[in-house]
Amino acid sequence: MKLFIALICLTLSSMSQSQPTKQQPLKIGIAGLTHTHVHWLLGRAPADDIEIVGIAEPNLELATRYIKQHGLSMDLVYPSLEEMIQKTKPEAVTAFGTIYEHLEVVQTCAPLGIHVMVEKPLAVSMDHAQKMAKLALDHDIHLLTNYETTWYPSNHKARDLVEADQIGEIRKIIVRDGHKGPKKIGVNEEFLEWLTDPKHNGGGALMDFGCYGANLMTWLMSGERPLTVTAVAQQLQPENNPDVEDDATILLTYASCGAIIEPSWNWPIGRKDMEIYGETGVLFAKDRNTLKLHMSEGYDGYEETVWDLPERPAPFHDPFALLAAIVRGTHQLSPADLSALENNLIVMEILEAAKASIESKKTISLTQDH
Repeated sequence: MKLFIALICLTLSSMSQSQPTKQQPLKIGIAGLTHTHVHWLLGRAPADDIEIVGIAEPNLELATRYIKQHGLSMDLVYPSLEEMIQKTKPEAVTAFGTIYEHLEVVQTCAPLGIHVMVEKPLAVSMDHAQKMAKLALDHDIHLLTNYETTWYPSNHKARDLVEADQIGEIRKIIVRDGHKGPKKIGVNEEFLEWLTDPKHNGGGALMDFGCYGANLMTWLMSGERPLTVTAVAQQLQPENNPDVEDDATILLTYASCGAIIEPSWNWPIGRKDMEIYGETGVLFAKDRNTLKLHMSEGYDGYEETVWDLPERPAPFHDPFALLAAIVRGTHQLSPADLSALENNLIVMEILEAAKASIESKKTISLTQDH
């Protein structure tokens, strides 16, 4: 009997040692509340992968309003990022202030070894983006950019079908993103104040929604930079967006295909959709969960397949789950991945070239040995 008990204890001990150690929740700090995408994090269902340890927001009225809305404690709120970091020791910080403030967040966090996730786009300019990238590399931190479309199962299924050669070689991609405009859809005052400010947002609809298409194109092209960028822009709501463009079209050329990116604050409906045209078929990523495949038959006929896709498995369903997985080392990004720094530096290069094209009324060539 003693031998039997000893064997059981030895077996249990061995099983215990072989079980993976449960990861502690990633301690996350929030830098700013003026970007309303912060509700994505504040309203996230309770989970054991992350813990919000502090919020840096000098606007006490705004902080009080959001804290009350989500049933949180005002003990989380600090008047500055520096004080929040000092008091709460976050492992990662998510930036939900102006795009202009992204650089300052990285300047504060990187030397302390604190990882950063910013909301799209990465920065207001290529100059800011390069400074942020250097800080991240010098201090060995992860610097991620979050886009809503990163989590769309339709986009990932479309890419899987492209890689499986389901529609032949890609010839054209069209990405359309936007809505009626910030004022028309009723964004709150704190968000509207900077979203339509060229300094704090880097531009108007071009930056706000053009980044989605540039990000998806860089991902679909496996990190390839476009050969040329051509763009035009208009201001169709001067009464609502007096200082920025609110409609733009960006044309990209690659060695084997072209792309049209259509960011706008003048769509009659909110949209984030993509069309991928191959030699034998076309994929329509209509929304987050709907994907259509049209396989060519004759002149204008086609065979249609439609998917209503479930959400992707953890940690690929949610930006904060992915952030935790990357910091904990259970997942590693490739350079072309949607959240990756390398991808988003190319995004900034495309957006900067688009601005230059609009100003000069010329096509901008990008050297491929950059």
